[in-house]
Amino acid sequence: MKTGVADIESSTLPGSHGSEESYDAKGKTNAAVAPKARKEAWVRGNPGPFGLLCFGLTTDMLMFITTSWSTGGFEPTVIAYAAFYGGLGQLIAGVLELIKGNTFAGTAFSSYGCFWMGWFLWKLLEITHTVPSVVVAARTGESLWCGLWAVLTLCFFVVTLRKNWGLMTIFSTLTITFILLIGGNYSAACKKAAGYVGFFCGSSAIYTAIGMLYQDELGFMLPGIAPVHYI
Repeated sequence: MKTGVADIESSTLPGSHGSEESYDAKGKTNAAVAPKARKEAWVRGNPGPFGLLCFGLTTDMLMFITTSWSTGGFEPTVIAYAAFYGGLGQLIAGVLELIKGNTFAGTAFSSYGCFWMGWFLWKLLEITHTVPSVVVAARTGESLWCGLWAVLTLCFFVVTLRKNWGLMTIFSTLTITFILLIGGNYSAACKKAAGYVGFFCGSSAIYTAIGMLYQDELGFMLPGIAPVHYI
């Protein structure tokens, strides 16, 4: 029986569970496109929800302390989660996004993953009294550090203007949080405000992650997840 062209073409569509080789109309192997099919198979799932959950939950944990909802005795828990969930988890999500070819997601997840891993080491050195408190010894340096991350986050926010409202909310509120943390080095009220805005930012990341998960797995879209194109 002669194979139809439509049947041959359907076996080479992305996501097919058949052979990774493609065939021309005569049934011969087309080796030129076979490597591309193998490359696309490296990452089959969507790392985005995992990366956003790593960021959102760890951020909210830290804001429990910044808002004074919890005492500083909770900080060792945050430090531990910053190392593995917020730090290593986001870095893994970022690498997977880069392999998939998602430059923005890969860059953002990897950057904030390394941020949390650096924060973990910094706080570990402080609580073990290896180094003095940065707020006491280098208040201006910490303020400049927050300002640097605020500028980077603002640059990321510009890209989200072509993503969705969920990501726009995350990056805009994170920028504000870093700015308020600068003021928090000099004002207790400003620091508490940073805690509330930061908690909203982390919660927005959790919401966006769940929205992406529902879209991928259940086929329906929560408000704020639809693509936008403002620039």
